[in-house]
Amino acid sequence: MKRKRAGLAVLVAASAGLASACVSTAEFRKLEYEVNRLKGGGSPRHGGGAGADVADLTSQIESLREEVARLSGRVEVVEHQASEALEASKSGRSGGGGGGARTGGTDGEEQFSGSPEEVQAYRDARAAWRANDHGACIDRFRAFLQTYPASDHADDAAYWMADCHYREGDYKAAVLRFADVVQRYPAGDKAPDALYRQGEALLRLGPKYGDAAHTAFERLINEYPDSPRVAEAKRQLELLGPGGGEGQNEG
Repeated sequence: MKRKRAGLAVLVAASAGLASACVSTAEFRKLEYEVNRLKGGGSPRHGGGAGADVADLTSQIESLREEVARLSGRVEVVEHQASEALEASKSGRSGGGGGGARTGGTDGEEQFSGSPEEVQAYRDARAAWRANDHGACIDRFRAFLQTYPASDHADDAAYWMADCHYREGDYKAAVLRFADVVQRYPAGDKAPDALYRQGEALLRLGPKYGDAAHTAFERLINEYPDSPRVAEAKRQLELLGPGGGEGQNEG
């Protein structure tokens, strides 16, 4: 959010500078016309000898050329600033929300700004997830959320902790944890995935949870219609039928 506001502030400042440059552009046109007039042999502005007139005209032309070059440079600088401000604004709109700026990591993991301890704690938890050490994964993500509840990666941590429960085979805990992601971080990018995974976990619990899974998939479609998960949710609903039933998912 701070990056977005900074980009917009720069854009406003650059726009103001560009408006000022518009006045200079008018001056530029006027001076350019004067240069051409003098080059074309326009009448001198004062009397005197021919040599003096030529020298005076030459001096005016050089002075005007320098002024034209200066004004042209001002216009180019302001236009460049406006272009950079617009790009910064776009980057702010497309960046992730929260307290830190996320960027792509070399190993596919999101990176974010924060204290070294916070970053290391998140990486340690993710390392346990990658190693399929479910107990350590759950413990580390839980500790991370308790220590850094306002972290830029809090929604991610909650999601991966729920996934650890799912991979461990504790589907009831997974249902609760995925539901917690949606409830606590409804605007986060993990919320649609969490709803879908909640439906998957409910299906794993057996046919009697089909109606609940049906509800989870419908919520995903209705509340997050732009999510890539929508197509999968619709497929699950087709398998379940209008009244729920025996859905199967090998996840």
